[in-house]
Parts: sequence; structure tokens; C-alpha cells
Amino acid sequence: MTSSVRPLLNRRLAEFGTTVFAEMSALALSTGSINLGQGFPDTDGPEEIREAAVRALRDGRGNQYPPGPGVPELRTAIAAHQKRHYGLSYDPDTEVLVTAGATEAIAASLLALLEPGDEVIALEPYYDSYAASIAMAGGTRVPVTLRPDPAGDAGDGHRRFRLDLDELRDAVTGRTRLLLINTPHNPTGTVLTRAELTEIARIAVERDLLVVTDEVYEHLVFDDAEHVPLASLPGMRERTVTIGSAGKTFSFTGWKVGWVTAPPALVGAVRSAKQFLTYVASGPFQYAVAEALALPDAYFEDFRADMLRKRDVLAAGLTEAGFAVFRPRGTYFITTDIRPLGESDGFAFCRSLPERAGVVAIPNAVFYDHREAGAPFVRFAFCKKDEVLHEAAQRLHRLSS
Repeated sequence: MTSSVRPLLNRRLAEFGTTVFAEMSALALSTGSINLGQGFPDTDGPEEIREAAVRALRDGRGNQYPPGPGVPELRTAIAAHQKRHYGLSYDPDTEVLVTAGATEAIAASLLALLEPGDEVIALEPYYDSYAASIAMAGGTRVPVTLRPDPAGDAGDGHRRFRLDLDELRDAVTGRTRLLLINTPHNPTGTVLTRAELTEIARIAVERDLLVVTDEVYEHLVFDDAEHVPLASLPGMRERTVTIGSAGKTFSFTGWKVGWVTAPPALVGAVRSAKQFLTYVASGPFQYAVAEALALPDAYFEDFRADMLRKRDVLAAGLTEAGFAVFRPRGTYFITTDIRPLGESDGFAFCRSLPERAGVVAIPNAVFYDHREAGAPFVRFAFCKKDEVLHEAAQRLHRLSS
């Protein structure tokens, strides 16, 4: 093949090769390291929900194509979940769509709602599928960067990443079509406050923008943080596509059950794109997730408390190992600053970490357009067994010894 031959991968996706997650997971396997890179639990979710999936399989429910919008039981359960937790009312027949995980929901939403050249404002650093989905839709991504505050500015001695609302407002142009918002935020652990979300809503209403909001970590908020769905704020329900997922809340990430809630016109648009992606997926698991969403409040409270404890175990270990830790108020990721360790290149640090300490992490720079802004930051996942976290903390002590 000569150099004049047109590249096989189209220009929109040319910047997206093999993900760093695949690289780091392979590195963990080849070195026998503890993998705190990719965000999936190392234990299954509730036994009764797993058995509900088995029961659906045995009863022949979902073994063939489920309905395009999702099985009625799950759509009803999603609507009931939104009402129960947030007071949001959605019609399960016209305002709920089941997807193959949140990743498909994001892709289908952007493919449906964007025209080539439309600008999408996203909070940087962002989950890598955002950039790829915007590119596939022919849109232009406009990052607004969450920036670390000075030490102690949080008022409790912990550093956090902050959204500059003036920067967000200034990023809106006549070509802006959509705001892509993620809270609780991966990878920084930031949970946008009600005041911040109210200002985002004001901008969206004033500039007549659509909003796609990724809320998959909605039940993982810690300390004094509160998850506020953007659709619950004045003027937002009619312009917001809210994305949720069972994987993060019930620790069944392999089931790939996500959903969209939005007004009928928006759901209809997203469904038009979604039907040509997977068409349908996860049939028997949809019935199980319907039962999961109806679990009592105690499940959600215990789940949050367990993850909070795991967060504190890993945060303490990372601090003792010499990292500067940004204590997350949501998600199951901790972002750290490696500069106190005399390092500044997150990629180089993460590639050497398995040999140096037997642990795998993810360089945050992969989540940035402005790579230099993310260069010194590294992300660790704490959704692991206690003994794994304690062992990882002990291994990381090698960096400071």
C-alpha cells in the first residue's frame, strides 16, 4: 500500500486509536499489577438482582429481541425511579428509552441532535467517548476546563476541581447547539452544586441550548454533596436529555443497561439514531434492572456508605505515598497530582508505575483536549475489594521509600 492511498479510518476518527484503558489493562495483566485504572467493580452486585436475571432467562423473557424502546417493566421502573428520588415525572411510554449502556445513550443523543459544524460545550476533562461521539456526529467540541483550586480553598482542607461559570458563558457562540454536562464528574469527582447548575440552566434557557446530562454516578455522592438533576431546574425539563445507567449503581457493568429520559420529541430523536446502532440489547437483564431500581432506600444508602469507606481507604494510602489527593465528592475515582513525587508527566508515570509499584492507574491527560492542563494528574479507581485497596496502598508506599 502506497502513501498516496487514502487512509482507511475517516478523518473524524483519526485521532482516536486504541484507548489508554486497553493499554493499561494489558500492562496490568503482563506485570501482575493491581488494576486501579479501569472503572469496574471486582465484585458483583446484589445476589437477588443476579437471580432476577437468571429467572428471566429461564422464563424466556428477553431471550429474543425486546421492544425497541425497552421492556415495559424497565421503562416503568425508570420513570418510578426518577419520581421517587427527584420528583421528576416521565411517561414510561413516550419519555423513556432503554439503551445499551450510557455510552450508547451518549452516542445516540449526539448523533441525533447535532448537525455537522454544530458546537458542543463539554466540561474538560471528559470521558473519552464524548469526544468520539461528537466527532462521529460531525460536531465541534468546545472544552471548558475544570481547574484545580488552591490547597485549602474548599474550606475543609481538601482540594477540588472547579467550574468557571464565566468561562462557560463566554464559550457559547452562535454555533453552539448543545451543552454536554457530567455530574457527578468523571474523572475529577466534582459534583456540581445547585448554584452552579442553576447558572448552567440560566445559560441554556437564555441561549436556547439543548443539554445532554450524564448522571450515571447519581447515587455515588459523598460528604455534603447533593446530586441535583439538571432537568429538575426551571426551564430545563423540555430541553434536557438525562442519561442514567444500571452499571455504576448496581455493579453489573457487563450488562450494559442504560437509559434516556426526556420529553417525547427528544426521546423520539434519540431513538431514531439508537435503532441503527444496537437496535436492542440486554433483553433478560432489563427485567433484572427493573427489579433493582425498586430496591429499598437502604440499598442505595449502604452502597454509598461502602464506596465512601473505600474512597477514604485509598485516599489515605495515596496521601501517605506522597500524592496530592483531590478528595472526590462523587463517582468512584480519585484524581491525584504527581508533582509532589517529583513527577510531571502522567503518561510516563503511569507506564512506569507497574514496574515501580505493581499498580496500574490512568493518566488524566487522555481526558483533555488541552493535554498540558491534565499532564500532572493521574486517576485511580476505588471500586475494588478492601483487601485489594489495602494491598495497593502498601505497594504505592514504595514510591516514597
